[in-house]
Amino acid sequence: MSVEQAVRAGVPVAAAGRVLRRRVRPGVLAAAVLLGLILLAALAPSLLAGGSPTDTDPVHALQAPGGSHWFGTDQLGRDVFTRVVHGTRYSLAIGAAATGAGVGLAVVWGLAAALSGRFGDAVLMRAADALLALPGLLLALMVVLIAGKGVLGTTIAVAVGTAPGFARVVRAQALVVRRSGYVESAVALGVPRPLIVLRHVLPNTLGPLLVLATVTLGASISTGAALSYLGLGAQPPTPEWGAMLTEGQGFLDQAWWIALFPGLLLVGTVLAVTVVGRHAQARAEGRAAS
Repeated sequence: MSVEQAVRAGVPVAAAGRVLRRRVRPGVLAAAVLLGLILLAALAPSLLAGGSPTDTDPVHALQAPGGSHWFGTDQLGRDVFTRVVHGTRYSLAIGAAATGAGVGLAVVWGLAAALSGRFGDAVLMRAADALLALPGLLLALMVVLIAGKGVLGTTIAVAVGTAPGFARVVRAQALVVRRSGYVESAVALGVPRPLIVLRHVLPNTLGPLLVLATVTLGASISTGAALSYLGLGAQPPTPEWGAMLTEGQGFLDQAWWIALFPGLLLVGTVLAVTVVGRHAQARAEGRAAS
């Protein structure tokens, strides 16, 4: 509703302005636009940067940002802009795949805890508490040592780090749904338990979990980049943002742009995902309250 429409509807001008400001938040809009550009770079990087992110050109190494190289070149003469754009795919893929895997593991974990009785619930939730007591990056490092270095190992590590928190949400929601009237009616009618879980418990559990996953996606992206920065994630010459930060840290005094631009894109992506995710969470909570 615009201000003019609100006024014609009988809403005072000051109140109409407040309604418009509540509905259109510039920060959320800017984050959504940035997130759209980042998704475009991940899905079709050649539209923004047509060159190869791995082609070297030692003759033009360590060139400052300019007309032919917007973000400059690195120590091997590779175009930093091209590498940053193509690196979006790897960084987002690790974060999204890890979040999806964490959600899948959490659904099984949380439902098993909620539906397995008091003893099973206690065991599974104490395991979740033990993992949650560890810092997320430390837990990811421990998993990487078992799963191995590389993109797959990083994805598994981040997924394991996010699953315990998701599992607690699934368990809490499943307990509420299990005590609802329609589930008790289904039990009284003799509906098989697996069918009750699939038809009633699971669908009503996934909503809050998916909203939470959008907020957690930013943390998953940053954790994946941190593992790559430590040399445990994507390996050179893969143009992943964390790996690019590692390559650029040795040239900060003479070629600051090698590390600056992937760092800025990483921070911007995490902020954009978090802002949009929290906005979606607030709207979901508002709809639930109404």
